[in-house]
Amino acid sequence: MFARFFKFQENGTTLRREVAGGVTTFMTMAYIIFVQPVVMHAAGMDLEAVLVATCLSSALATFIMGVFANYPIALAPAMGHNFFFTYTVVLALGYTWQQALGAIFIAGSLFILLSTVGLREKLINALPNSLKHAIAVGIGLLIAMVGLQWSGVVVDNPGTLVGLGDFSSPPVLLSLFGLTVMIILLTLGVKAAILIGILLNLAIGLATGMITYQGVIGAVPSLQPTFLKLDIAGALQPDMIAIIFIFFFLALFDTVGTLVGVSQQAGLLQPDGTLPRAREALISDAVGTVIGAGMGTSTITSYIESAAGVSAGARTGFANIVTGLLFLLAIFFAPLLRMVGGGIEAGEGMRLYPVIAPALVAVGVFMLKNVKLIPWEDFSEAIPAFLTMIIMPLTLNITEGISFGFISYTLLKTVRGKFREVPWLISLFAALFVLRYVFLQG
Repeated sequence: MFARFFKFQENGTTLRREVAGGVTTFMTMAYIIFVQPVVMHAAGMDLEAVLVATCLSSALATFIMGVFANYPIALAPAMGHNFFFTYTVVLALGYTWQQALGAIFIAGSLFILLSTVGLREKLINALPNSLKHAIAVGIGLLIAMVGLQWSGVVVDNPGTLVGLGDFSSPPVLLSLFGLTVMIILLTLGVKAAILIGILLNLAIGLATGMITYQGVIGAVPSLQPTFLKLDIAGALQPDMIAIIFIFFFLALFDTVGTLVGVSQQAGLLQPDGTLPRAREALISDAVGTVIGAGMGTSTITSYIESAAGVSAGARTGFANIVTGLLFLLAIFFAPLLRMVGGGIEAGEGMRLYPVIAPALVAVGVFMLKNVKLIPWEDFSEAIPAFLTMIIMPLTLNITEGISFGFISYTLLKTVRGKFREVPWLISLFAALFVLRYVFLQG
């Protein structure tokens, strides 16, 4: 029955390969179960409720993608969106996390509408290949930058903005050890390298007393502190329009960028650069965002780590069924979350996350290989790709990188007298990005 529904034979796969791929995908993205609650907790949200919201919304969105689009692309809260949610919207601008969830819900609802009319699908197909590769690389650099900060390897330096951390600090040493283990295991071809590194760092933290043992399996935490707590009316007030607009751009280009990155890694793109069933995939993504906002988590998006599952044999949406089921089982591990994601005080008000930080650096490795596919000899392609890649980690913002890429691509092609080569959607959004900087910056 599964073979017929998911078209195993047509896709050259078997049940065993799909199960292996689904498990592998979960293992390589399981870090989000630990990372997401920590980030959202900084905005004042209940840590364990966010754990449940993350697992449930990820599972449901992953199921929808698997059944509706028949792709082995799992979904979960987007890295980058969660930081914008917490550190910009809530902590910097002073809005409540309930209002921020309301803004995400509104943006997600708009995207469901846009996905049904095919705008996002057209944008994916219109992206020049150089920018497709650059977006995937830039996201990898951003995630790695966050991991280096959380590990204490890179710290704030007033003179140079960033500097090297204190390598005599036990949490920093633990981070470096975990990263070393992960990269060695990745080099040896161990599929669960990231998860093994996380668990090994946890064991060392417990043995050395840096982390207090709180148990592994426990009762399912309550979702009540975040379930349907979104403030849609509060998000519709005039001074929140800019936030909704930015969430809109984040969701539009982050999702397109990540889906393109996954497709590039998994070989799902056609030779002409189009993605079959892109509309179904994007609708699944948009529905996942709306579900996540209702449960209490930030924007849901496709995950680049799904490429690891593809490398293990996954070719259809059945792998997503396996991954989704594992997300549901993870709800029972709330005590483990408190140990993994609680962080360690490292002095001077600094809090480090040595158990999970190395995983973010390792994830960045998966996403950098497409840099070799960028035509570096053509500056009208290379410079926009470079700006896309470098702006993302330096601003901790995926949309800003895409913005610089679109604007510079349109400008440089025009200067060379090749404006007609620029897809109209790219030039349109380049103009919109310019207007955003002029009227909405700050």
